[in-house]
Amino acid sequence: MEMPIPNPSILARKDKLVARLLQVLPEDAVIHDEAETRAYECDALTAYKCPPLLAVLPSTTLQVSDILRICSEENVPVVPRGSGTSLAGGALPTADCVILGVARMNDVLETDYDNRIIKVQSGRTNLSVTGAVEENDFFYAPDPSSQLACAIAGNVGMNSGGAHCLKYGVTTNNLMGVTMVMMDGSVVEIGGAHLDAGGLDLLGVICGSEGQLGVVTEATLRILHKPEGALPVLIGFDSNEVAGSCVSDIIKAGVLPVAIEFMDRLCIKACEKFAKAGYPKCEALLIVEVEGSPDEIDAQLAVIIDIARSHNPVELRKAKDAEEAARIWLGRKSAFGAVGQINDYMCLDGTIPVSSLPFVLRRIGEMGQEFGLDVANVFHAGDGNMHPLILYDANEPGALEICEKFGAEVLKLCVEVGGCLTGEHGVGIEKRDLMLHQYDLVDLELQMAIKDVFDPAWLLNPAKVFPLSVTERRRGVNLAAE
Repeated sequence: MEMPIPNPSILARKDKLVARLLQVLPEDAVIHDEAETRAYECDALTAYKCPPLLAVLPSTTLQVSDILRICSEENVPVVPRGSGTSLAGGALPTADCVILGVARMNDVLETDYDNRIIKVQSGRTNLSVTGAVEENDFFYAPDPSSQLACAIAGNVGMNSGGAHCLKYGVTTNNLMGVTMVMMDGSVVEIGGAHLDAGGLDLLGVICGSEGQLGVVTEATLRILHKPEGALPVLIGFDSNEVAGSCVSDIIKAGVLPVAIEFMDRLCIKACEKFAKAGYPKCEALLIVEVEGSPDEIDAQLAVIIDIARSHNPVELRKAKDAEEAARIWLGRKSAFGAVGQINDYMCLDGTIPVSSLPFVLRRIGEMGQEFGLDVANVFHAGDGNMHPLILYDANEPGALEICEKFGAEVLKLCVEVGGCLTGEHGVGIEKRDLMLHQYDLVDLELQMAIKDVFDPAWLLNPAKVFPLSVTERRRGVNLAAE
């Protein structure tokens, strides 16, 4: 993976930069020893590594403001980092950059149950947001598989979703407002504790912007009352295509489950070994969960079960109790880690129309045979957000390159059937060179014009989202104009 060439003058000015940062940060918040910076050399896309110039760990919005102001004055690139769980290389450093990690910014700032909001610092983990309100029977809906570790900062940056996004939406549907620091150090408030703000939808621009426009330090989030009850049902099939057809028919029937999750045989086997969830032996498995009152649950399940039976399932089973339901979800939430015990893999994140599921699943199987690589499929089937895990041997010369080519073909397929390159993982470095497959140069120019407004020198999260040649040319033009 090609990365920008470090600016030698910046490397030479490291000591000055460290000295300036130590004027506004505690000593333990500035990590500049070469050995210690290696802890930040990659995120969850571990195939690519690059130690940063240094890393900083602020605790307040004011400290973030000081950091960005100093880096702007020194013309030093900054890579924002939440918990480092990005699967698209969204927090991968360049050798001349400062990693700005928000992990120490994890406080709850305000809770308002009457208006159903919570305000948190952006380093707080996703699951701990629900943890802060669950005693009062509230929860935060977006639930990525990495929710135990991933930070709200990254959720906002990538517009993360999760298993229950079919009913409750992704981060953008649950984000009310942000406090954001611009590259020059100025602090702005966007949105707030109300449904909609007047004027331009700047919150919609920020959510999913991958740290290209500013550093989010605080977020106001929507919290919801816990449902009266919830029940998952397991439906096993003898082929991926039949399972995909069942999903399409459930959606067409107008039923809105809280989640529809898909796993294929390879993934089922790995998850069962890891979590002992009681999954059936079959080629494809759906986990369909509904919620509400007992009568609502029964009515929804009656429709879903009738549809499933029309596809001749090899097994159809409701969870008997809360303990079994928890095991079912533990297996699904553990999928990425469970497959990782089998082999190295690359996780993709294409999104497709639900009606295209049978065709796309078949083509992925065919392409796997063409490239000679196994694929474990696990994804949010209800909204078509696919996560094919392409297995490969990282120690075998050339294997990563083959895996990347296979992955690119899968993502191109997603676009060709009317979908897009990413659903919740973001573009990062993984998909930046595929952006021209989804967008033409006019589209990219409009997107880059927005970045010009927020970050004129193109110092925030360099080498991400836009094709590298375009990024380097854009930054050079802007610098020349100053």
